[in-house]
Formats: sequence, C-alpha cells, structure tokens
Amino acid sequence: MRFFDWRAWPGRLVRLWRLSLQFRTVSITVLLSAFAVLIIGLYISVSIGNNLFDSRSRQIQDEARSAHNLAQEIFDAAGTSNDQGTTVELDSLPGTVQDKVLPSTSTPGGTAFALLRSPGQSTSQVMQSTRSTNFPSALLSDSLRSGVRRDVEHVQFQSVTLPSGSPALVVGSQVTVPSAGDYELYLVYDLVQAQQTLTFVQQTLLLGGLALIILIGAVTYTIVRLVVGPIRIAAETSEKLAAGQLQERIPERGDDVITTLARSFNRMADSLQEQIVKLAELSRLQQRFVSDVSHELRTPLTTIRLAGDVLYDQRQAFEPATARTAELLHTQVQRFEILLADLLEVSRYDAGAVQLELEPTNLVRLVEDAIDSMTPLAEGRGSELRLVAPGGYFEAEVDARRIRRILRNLLGNAVEHGEGRPVVVTVDSNASAIALAVRDYGIGMTQQDVAQVFDRFWRADPSRQRTIGGTGLGLAIALEDAVLHEGWLEVWSEFGDGTCFRLTLPRVRGIAIDSSPLDLPPDERVAVEEGVS
Repeated sequence: MRFFDWRAWPGRLVRLWRLSLQFRTVSITVLLSAFAVLIIGLYISVSIGNNLFDSRSRQIQDEARSAHNLAQEIFDAAGTSNDQGTTVELDSLPGTVQDKVLPSTSTPGGTAFALLRSPGQSTSQVMQSTRSTNFPSALLSDSLRSGVRRDVEHVQFQSVTLPSGSPALVVGSQVTVPSAGDYELYLVYDLVQAQQTLTFVQQTLLLGGLALIILIGAVTYTIVRLVVGPIRIAAETSEKLAAGQLQERIPERGDDVITTLARSFNRMADSLQEQIVKLAELSRLQQRFVSDVSHELRTPLTTIRLAGDVLYDQRQAFEPATARTAELLHTQVQRFEILLADLLEVSRYDAGAVQLELEPTNLVRLVEDAIDSMTPLAEGRGSELRLVAPGGYFEAEVDARRIRRILRNLLGNAVEHGEGRPVVVTVDSNASAIALAVRDYGIGMTQQDVAQVFDRFWRADPSRQRTIGGTGLGLAIALEDAVLHEGWLEVWSEFGDGTCFRLTLPRVRGIAIDSSPLDLPPDERVAVEEGVS
C-alpha cells in the first residue's frame, strides 16, 4: 500500500479549499503575507546592495585619488632630483610606485596594480609598462581606457567580475612621467567583503521572512480557529435542526459577539421548535379528524347506499318525480363514496403511511387496459382514444394499481374536456425513464389555471356539467402517486388548443431521471381527424 501518493494531493487540496473556510483563510493570509514579505525583502536587499556598492565605490575612488596623487608625486620627485633622466632610473620607478601605492589601499583581498603607457606618444625616453602578477589584463575595456585618456582630471571606474567569480572595481587615472610621457595607472579592488556582507544580509532577510510568514500563519490559524470554531458548531447545529433534531442548541459561553449570536440562534430555534411542534400536532389532529370522519361515515353511508340501491332498482314503479329523486340519490351516494375514498387516500399521504407494491409492469399493456375501460365513456362523448407506442419501451418497476388510477384520472379529464375530439396517449422510453402523455384537443386552460391544476378541490370550470363525478382530488392524488414513484407529472395547456399531461417514471427504482423520453406536448406521429388542428 502506498501511504504517500503525490498525484492525489492536488485533488485533496482542491477539496479542502472548497470545504474548509479555515484552510482558505489561512492559505490566503499566508500567501498574501509571503508576497508582501517577498516584495519588502527584495526592496531591502536591493537598497542595501546599492548602498554597499555606493559607499564602497566612493571609498575606492578616494583611495584611488590618493594613490594617483602619490604616484604623481613620486614621478615628479624623480624627474626633479635627476635632471639627466637615465633609463635605469625610469625602469625602477614602476616598482617604486607599486611598493608605495599598494600598501596605501585598505582592500582586505588585496589590490592589483598596472601602469601602462598611453598609446600614440613619441618621447625621448620610454618607461616600460608594468603589471602585478594578479592583474587581470582581460578586464580592461577599451571604453575605460579611452575614458582615462580623455578625462585626465578625474579617476574612472568600472565594475568587473574577477576570474575567481568575485565582484571587483577597476579604477584608472592618467599620470605624467617627466621625459617619458603619459601613463595610465589602474588599480583593481576586490569587493568580496561587500559581497559577503550583502549575502549575509540576504540570508538574514530570507530566514527572517520565513520566520515571519510562519508566525503570521500560526497567528492567523489561531485567530481563525477561535472565530471559525463557533461558526462550525452553528453550521453543524443548523444541519441537525434541518434533519429534525429540534432539541439541538449552540453552547453559550461568555458575553462576546459569538455568544450573542449563539443566544439569538437558540432563541430562534426554540421559537421554530415550538411552532413546528404546534403545526405538527395540528396536522396530526387534522389527519386524524379526516381519517376518523371518513371511517365513521362509511357505516351510515353503506346503509344509505344499500337503501338507495333498493330504491334505484325499483324506480320504474315510482312516479316520475320520485324516480328522478331515486336516481339523484344513487348518483350522489356513489360520488360521496368516491370522495370518502379520496379523502382517506389523501390522509394516508399526509401521514406518510403510503407503501408502494412494486412489480415489473409493461406500461403499454397497462395503457391498453385503461383505454379499454374508458372507451364506453369516450364513445358516449364522441371522442376516440388513440394509442401511440413507437417502440423502445421496456417494463418498469411500478405500483400498477396506482399508475392505472393516474391513467384513468387523466383519460377521464381528457374525455370530459376534449370537446368530442380524439384523445391521444403516447408511450416512449429512454435509457433511464419511461413516459406516457395524455393529449386532448379540447378547450384547454389558461396559464393561471395551469398553475392551480394540481391543487386539492380545484376545478377549472365548476359550473361545467360533468359526465363523471369528480371530487377535485384526482390530480392531487395523481401527483402524489407520481412523486411516490420518484417520477414527474407535468402539464401543458393552451386555451383553445387543448391540454397534455406527461407522466415520467424511472425504469428502475432508485435511479434518477435525467430527462423525459417525450416532449411536452409530444409529436403523436399519427394523423388526426379534420377537427383536430
């Protein structure tokens, strides 16, 4: 087993960045602090380096001027004391000047010396050029030498790097040797001590910067932990409250702002708990009331239905007014039974006591059965029920009884509002879902009606005479059945162009639906009668 996998670290850091406010805060603070320390450190390092170079450069130029003056005095004294100016005396002057000039410098690494004859001269006597053994002749540039010959009043200098890698400064000036002409005096000063000082300062700045960043990170971590800790506790408590653990509260310690927040949060949680408990109790009482009333009404309703059936069966022997009364009684008792059954079903949904009886079911066969059962009603209204099943569908795990109830409700509404035009049922499927759509070409609904179509006890046109007795709970129960199957029940309608309900169900329980196999409304792919446009 590999305990350290460097390839997994980027993913872990990204996940930690998204999930941890503390990690983000500390990381951002440390990165910004590191950037600030880097900028300040670079500025200080450059400033110290420039100051070291400037101060050492001025010191070297002063020493070079002193060395120039000393060499010129030696040459002037030699010319004055010896008017003959012999060659032997000229040849000994460079050594004398070197012996006098080099000890006068204060460079710890030593100073290289060179005395070179300026080119282009014609004199009666010539003094040989000389160099110290450590003088780097290759470092003398043409620009430096031309500057020395051009400006005889000042010393000229140039930064160079010695063959050893150490920085150095070459300083040149022009001296005049009586009877021998002009010569160029060059001194090379090693700056290794200044470089060592700058390196020490940079190392100190680096170590100090790292220590400062670590200290800032530690302080930030401590402060953020003090602040984020209570926030994390509040978040965890909120999640527990959302999960139904209404007794959870945030600990209250001290009198600071965090404690004030915790106290306010706890008061809010107490109030919410009290309201939720009251609402839950009220809901329980309402559900129990509906259930009890429905059950209690069944016994007298059964007696009334039996008596009504006897009267309904003998209505031919009654007078017309009495016979009509028996028919109305029979119809309303049937409607009352349906209403009680729907109310009991709604109460079960509200109580969360509904259980699905899933089994593999072929929805096309289910639709065919529902169409067969609704055909007499459709023929009575002058509508034709059509089935469009293009193929590709499979069995789905559903509660066949509840899906059949949804279909009967949708088909009944389509026939009721279809204005005698065809009603088309379309079935299709994809990899994750199977869908069916019931489309009529009747009066349709306004968008305001569409927004309320699944509300309990709502009807699009209460004054409209209905062929089948509706309770106003059919679509609400159908929606509950669809949600219980983890599916969708959606509606499309245009006033004057009809209505379409689409039911989309997962083919396998527990697998989420990505998209519906049918459009809303679908393309039926069949020709409809002339009256349908």
